[in-house]
Amino acid sequence: MGNIVSFVHVSLDGFVASSNGGLDWIIVNEEIFDYVEQRIKKTNMALYGRVTYQMMESYWPTAADQPTATKHDIEHSRWYKQATKVVLSRTMQGKNLPQTKIISSNLADEITQLKQGAGSDILMFGSPTATHALMAENLIDEYWLFVNPILLGQGVPLFKGIKNRTALKLVTSKIFSSGVICLQYEYKREN
Repeated sequence: MGNIVSFVHVSLDGFVASSNGGLDWIIVNEEIFDYVEQRIKKTNMALYGRVTYQMMESYWPTAADQPTATKHDIEHSRWYKQATKVVLSRTMQGKNLPQTKIISSNLADEITQLKQGAGSDILMFGSPTATHALMAENLIDEYWLFVNPILLGQGVPLFKGIKNRTALKLVTSKIFSSGVICLQYEYKREN
């Protein structure tokens, strides 16, 4: 059975995007890419909201072929092309996309079924709307929060739609030279 693992950059005051949806405040560099890539290599399935999926699909399939491709571009492009993609979208219904499954209704049932059939964890990148939908159903098992040393003051909050108190267990933390801190938390399910 696979877990849903959410990877998200967040400002110190809890936002995943600025008010206009901007992400230009996020710090990404080879040190962070290398750290994340080690985790990505352990799975073969990614989950996205529609907007993030379309952004990924417009870049990663050909990123390795570009003359300016970095080591990260080459590695992640290779992984992305072979990975199964799951997209949460009400508007992409009926699309026949290779290696892509679209979930448009019955979110809790579909995700539970997906987790039970997965041979590895299912990684979710960004996708604030999808993250909020999964949080509302307590379907995220693990969070990798990349806390950026910036205060946005306002924007799209990370934690939204949570119905009940949710206990998390800190598994590990990593401080990067840029000042970004990765906090890896597991969801503590009540027995």
